[in-house]
Amino acid sequence: MSDELISILVLVVVFVIATTRSINMGALSFAAAFGVGELVADFSADHIFAGFPGDLFVVLVGVTYLFALARANGTTDWLVHASIRMVGGRVALIPWVMFAISGVLTAIGAVSPAAVAIVAPLALSFAARHRISPLLMGAMVVHGAQGGGFSPISIYGSIVNGIVDREKLPGNEVTLFLASLVVNLIIAAVVFVACGGLKLPRTAVAAGEERADGAGEAPADAEGRLTPARIATLSALVVLVVAVLAFDLDAGLTSITLAVALSVFWPDHGKKAVNEVTWPTVLLICGVLTYVGVLDEMGTIDYAGKAVSDIGIPLLAALLLCYIGAIVSAFASSVGIMGALIPLAVPFLAQGDIGAVGMIAALAVSATVVDVSPFSTNGALVLANAPDVDRDRFFRQLMVYGGIMVVAVPPVVWLALVVPGLG
Repeated sequence: MSDELISILVLVVVFVIATTRSINMGALSFAAAFGVGELVADFSADHIFAGFPGDLFVVLVGVTYLFALARANGTTDWLVHASIRMVGGRVALIPWVMFAISGVLTAIGAVSPAAVAIVAPLALSFAARHRISPLLMGAMVVHGAQGGGFSPISIYGSIVNGIVDREKLPGNEVTLFLASLVVNLIIAAVVFVACGGLKLPRTAVAAGEERADGAGEAPADAEGRLTPARIATLSALVVLVVAVLAFDLDAGLTSITLAVALSVFWPDHGKKAVNEVTWPTVLLICGVLTYVGVLDEMGTIDYAGKAVSDIGIPLLAALLLCYIGAIVSAFASSVGIMGALIPLAVPFLAQGDIGAVGMIAALAVSATVVDVSPFSTNGALVLANAPDVDRDRFFRQLMVYGGIMVVAVPPVVWLALVVPGLG
C-alpha cells in the first residue's frame, strides 16, 4: 500500500474514533500527524510542526479574546440593540444584514476569514440574544463573505484570475463573480427557510423587549449607555476594521493587541475574557490542520488530483476535480486548493472538450462554498465565537452542514456551469 493511501486511511480512522469516543479530534490529529509523519513519511518533528497553522491559531485566540472582552463590558449588547434599531426592530432582517455586510467587505478587498472574524462575533451574539439558530446566523455570515469573495477587485477573484492568466486560459471575471454570488445567495435563502428564518419576527421589536425564552434582559437604558469601557471597545473594533481592510494587517495579531490594550485599563474584564477563549476549539482546528499539512507535504493531495486528471472522460474528470476541491478545502486553504486544481485541469481544458470559464467558476465555487465546515478558518471562527451554545452539538451541526455542502454543491455547479460548456 502506498504512503498516500495509508495517510488517507489514517484520516478516516481519526474521524471514526472522534465521532464514536469522547476524544478531541484535534488531539487525535496531532497523534496521527506524529505517527504518519515519523513512521510513514520519515519526517522530522520540525517538518511536522511546519504544518501547524500558527496564523489561524492567533486569529482564533485573538478574535475570541477581543469579543469576549466586548461581551464582558456590555459592548456586544449595545451593538445588538443598535442593530435592531437599524432595521426598525425587525429581527428577521438581521441575518440578511449580516450576509450583506460580510459580502460587501470581501467584495471590496477583505480576505474572507477577516470579514468573518469582524462580522461573526456580533452576528452570533445577536443570534444568542434573540434565539436565532446559530447555524443559520453563522451560515449567513460565511455565505455572504463567499458571495462577494470573487468580485474583480477581491482577494479571491484577483488570485483566481491571476492563475487563469498565468496558465493562459480563457477567463471571465464577471461570470466568476456572479457564479459565486448566485450560488451562495441561493444557499443562504434555503438555509434561512430550513433553520426557521420565516418564523422570526417581521414586525418591529423594541430594543429592550423580553427575550424569546422569557428571560428578562437588563433594562434598555442600562444597555444603551456608552460607558468608558464600551467607548474604548467600540473604538478598538473600528481600529480592527480599518487595520484589516485599509492597511492589510493580520486580523489575529491586531485583535490580540487591541484586547491586551483594553485589559490593561480594565483588568477584571480581561481576566474573564481569557477564560472564555474557546481552547478546545483551538486544539481541534489546529490539530486537524496540522495533519492536513502532513498530507500536503507527503503529496497525498497532488496524488489524488493527478489520479483524477488522468481519467479519459473529461466531464467525469471535471466533476471529480470539483469534489476534490470541495473535500480538501473543507480542511485546508481554499485559495491553496484552487491554485493546485486549476493547473491540474489545464491538460483536458486545452483539449477543448470542457469550457474553461465554466470549469474555473465551478472549481472556485466548489472550493469555497464548503468553508462553513468547522475545520475551515471561517467555520472555526463561527464555532469559536458562538456564545451560550452546546459547543459539541454546534460542532456536529457545522460538520454535518459542511458535509452536505461537499456532497451537494459540486454536482449542481457542474451541471450549471461545466456541462453547458461555458467559455
